[in-house]
Amino acid sequence: MSKRKQQEIDNFIYMKEETKNRETIDELMKKKKNKEREKRIKQNNQKRNEDKFDLETETVIQMTNKNKIKKQEQEKRQAMQLERKRKKRNKKIKAIIKIVMLILIIGGGIVFTMTSPVFNIKDIKVLNNSQIPSETIISLSGLTTDQNIFRFSSSNVAEKIKENPYIESVNIHRKIPNTIEIEVQEREHTYNVSYMGKYAYINTQGYILEISEDSKAKPIIYGTSTGEEEITPGKRLNNDDLEKLEDVIRISNVAKENNIYDKITSIDISNKNDYIIYMEQEQKNVHLGDNTNMSNKMLYVSAILEQEKEHAGDIYVNGDLNNKFQPYFREKLSN
Repeated sequence: MSKRKQQEIDNFIYMKEETKNRETIDELMKKKKNKEREKRIKQNNQKRNEDKFDLETETVIQMTNKNKIKKQEQEKRQAMQLERKRKKRNKKIKAIIKIVMLILIIGGGIVFTMTSPVFNIKDIKVLNNSQIPSETIISLSGLTTDQNIFRFSSSNVAEKIKENPYIESVNIHRKIPNTIEIEVQEREHTYNVSYMGKYAYINTQGYILEISEDSKAKPIIYGTSTGEEEITPGKRLNNDDLEKLEDVIRISNVAKENNIYDKITSIDISNKNDYIIYMEQEQKNVHLGDNTNMSNKMLYVSAILEQEKEHAGDIYVNGDLNNKFQPYFREKLSN
């Protein structure tokens, strides 16, 4: 074999081995790279696992802390609620104790005031009475000295006193320790109602106060429609008479303004369209007509009284002064 041939064979063998070695190296490098890649993957997985564990651990810790804080807050709220309930319960207990103590004190005070002779009545005074004697009012009240000042009903006592027709209202005042004041408001005798030859005293509200034979110089009202059986002290005139009484009061007020009220002896109300007043001292009857235009009518009456003061007779102002009616006087003819 020639040297050159041998050279070529050696080169071929070398190249083949070189190729084989290169392939081996490449394979080794590839394996190395694979190992390194697997290692990196493993490390990355491990790191991810570690990170995941850390995250989960942190989450668990946070959740644990939150639960702990929540539990602490809940325990704090429960403690505060218990404290409030305790304070409220204590406050209620104190209030009950105060109420019980107050009841005991009041009860003791009531027992003392109802039994102690310190509060026995020693003096009974009557105020504002002018027509009914104090003794009569005290007797009506039913109150007596040495009676406990608290052992009676003021309203019951007032009702007893008001049984007297002259008494319109009553106020009872306890003056501690032992004085009673009975304050009354009396009805005033203003007019008389002719009744079976006597006089029934009435006030301006039509209350019948008393039956008497003495008129006490008060104007006498004739012509009432209230039945004789109803003319009883304490009762009132019927509605028809009460309406006419309002007109009588108006006539009286206008007469007072003209200074002739004191001259009126009686008033006839039998006909509301022609009220008649009689003046005994003046010897005159005054026909007023109805209750209209009373001020002007009374001016004419006053003037005619002055003009005809020497003559007995009748004054007529019972026409329509706004429709050319002229008041006039008709002298009474002597027998």
